[in-house]
Amino acid sequence: MLRLLNIEFHKLKHNRASRVLTIIYFALLTSIALIAAIKFDIGVIKFHLADQGIFNFPYIWHFNTYMASIFKFFLLLVIVSMMANEYSNKTLKQNLIDGLSKKEFILSKFYTVIVFAAISTFFVFVVSMILGLIYSDFNELSIIFSDLGYLLAFFIKLTAFFSFGLFMGILVKRSAFAVGGILVWFFVENIFKGFLYWKFNSDKLVSNNTVNSDSLSSIGVNDIMQFFPLESMANLIKQPFTKLNAIQTAGKQLGQNFAFDVSVHWYQIVIATVWIFIFIYASYAILKKRDL
Repeated sequence: MLRLLNIEFHKLKHNRASRVLTIIYFALLTSIALIAAIKFDIGVIKFHLADQGIFNFPYIWHFNTYMASIFKFFLLLVIVSMMANEYSNKTLKQNLIDGLSKKEFILSKFYTVIVFAAISTFFVFVVSMILGLIYSDFNELSIIFSDLGYLLAFFIKLTAFFSFGLFMGILVKRSAFAVGGILVWFFVENIFKGFLYWKFNSDKLVSNNTVNSDSLSSIGVNDIMQFFPLESMANLIKQPFTKLNAIQTAGKQLGQNFAFDVSVHWYQIVIATVWIFIFIYASYAILKKRDL
C-alpha cells in the first residue's frame, strides 16, 4: 500500500495544476473559520453570525461538514486530471511495463482517494474543534463528541464522490469530459427525480378517485432516488440550517414546521459504500478489458 501511495504522490508532487488545486481546496476548508468574522453593525441592527449558534457543539459537526462538502469539486478536478494525465503522459503504459499490474494501478488510485478523503475529514475535525472550543456555549465532553457521525458521513461522501470521478476519468480518458460526464449524470438524476415527483403527484390525484390504483404513493420518490449515486451522497449530509433556533422560531411564527430528518442513518452509509465498490470495480473492469 505504501509503495503504491508513494508512486501516486510522486506524480502529484510534479504536477503543478494538482498542487495548486489541492492548496486552494484546503485553503477553502480553512476559510470556514472566516464565517465567525461576519458581522453587521448598522445603527440598531447588530448581527454576528457566530452568535447564532452555528459553532455550538454538537451542531458544528453538521454545519461544517455540510459547508466543507461544497468544496469537494476542487479535489475532484485533481482526481480526474490525475487519471487523464496517465493517458496523455503515457505513464499508465509505462507503469504496466515496469511491472505494476492493472489491479495495483487501480488500488493506487483508490488509496489516493482514501487518503485525500481522510486528510479532508481530519482537517475539518481540527477546524471544527478549534471553532467550537472558542465559540460554543456547550463544552461538556459528552456534548462535544456527540454527533460525530457527520464526520464519518463526510468521509464516505468524499470517498464516493472521488471514486465516481476516478471511474469517469478512466471511462472517458479526458478530465474535461470526465467532469462533464458527472455534470450530465447530475442533470439526468434530477430530471428523473422531477419526473418521479410529477408521476407521484399525478398518480396520487388519480388514487383519490380510484379504489385500485397502481401508483408510487405507497413508495415515495425519495425511497427510489436514495439508490442513485449522487443522490445517495447528498443524503449523507443534508442541509443543517433548519436546525438553527432562529429558523425554528421564525418557522413557528409563520406556522411552518421545520422538523426535517437530517440525521445520518446507517443504511445511507451502506448505500454510498456500495457505490464506492461499484465505481472501483467498474474502473478495474474497464482497465482490464482496455487495450493499452
